[in-house]
Amino acid sequence: MLRTNTVVKTMSSMRRCLAQSQWYTRSYADGNVNVIKKYTPRRAMMYVPGNDWKKINKIPSLKADSFILDCEDGVALNRKEEARNNIKKIFQEQMFPEGKSELSVRVNSIDSGLCKADLEAVLKGPNFPSTLHLPKMESKNQLDWLAQELESLLGKEHNIKLIVFVESARSLLDMKELIQHSFTLMNQGAPFTLEAAIFGSDDFCADIGATRTPEAKELLYSRQYFVTCAKAYRLQAIDLVYINFKNIDGLFRQSLEGAQMGFTGKQVIHPSQIEVVQQAFSPSIEKMQWARELIQSFEAHQQSGKGAFTFHGHMIDMPLLLQARNILQMAENLNQ
Repeated sequence: MLRTNTVVKTMSSMRRCLAQSQWYTRSYADGNVNVIKKYTPRRAMMYVPGNDWKKINKIPSLKADSFILDCEDGVALNRKEEARNNIKKIFQEQMFPEGKSELSVRVNSIDSGLCKADLEAVLKGPNFPSTLHLPKMESKNQLDWLAQELESLLGKEHNIKLIVFVESARSLLDMKELIQHSFTLMNQGAPFTLEAAIFGSDDFCADIGATRTPEAKELLYSRQYFVTCAKAYRLQAIDLVYINFKNIDGLFRQSLEGAQMGFTGKQVIHPSQIEVVQQAFSPSIEKMQWARELIQSFEAHQQSGKGAFTFHGHMIDMPLLLQARNILQMAENLNQ
């Protein structure tokens, strides 16, 4: 148990943060990063092929937190140019102004040789996406290249949100170093802010020779390692795709499992998956009530001068208190 004075100091700091609950602060003991910015919910992130107008035109009628206009895996090689030109048109003509849903773009991987053309098409002009996805992040050199290209296209007066994909054994093992290098580049003025990481499970399985199963038991360790690395740097962690979009019960079970592991959202590939996933990654009414009652009980004990206390038969320590605060802050972020 922490001493009472330590708890009080921590809670005082948290109250200051929660007074502006639509914002969050990210800082590290090494002093390298200290960022305050608006939180973007990404419970369900839905892929939309950039060459498919039928699917693109459905975006305004859907309620996913985030839509990913895709230039990469969802687009055949002979349709890449069409996809990037369509995406350019969408942003230049502001066809779908961002409201509650984020509209982002996934370019091709740097090693594909197609990334430069994607960036030049999508980021040129007065209007461009606020969020960019970099698939198959593998090395520091790739991140250096991206920083240089973004600076060349955007200059230093603009800053784009960056989401990276971890899709191989090497990338997963090097994830900590790659994230840290991203923050080093940010400190040096790179025109991007790393906000989230996505686990690319199918490419990962192909890389290690694993067989995908409905229960994803072959990915248990890798998912836990991934979410630990992402959360160590206070990044949003986006879980794997559930391929069988007709199996809603299986999707809900896997989504709850991911939320319990610490993931903040999930990739989706069909409109029928959106509501189920966003429900699984939202605090339940019961959980929010538990959090409110715990915090009220803590504050009452503090005012009476008491330190440690029990709540619903459990001794309360700082991790549970922080968990309660996180639940309420998440609810505030989703309702802003």
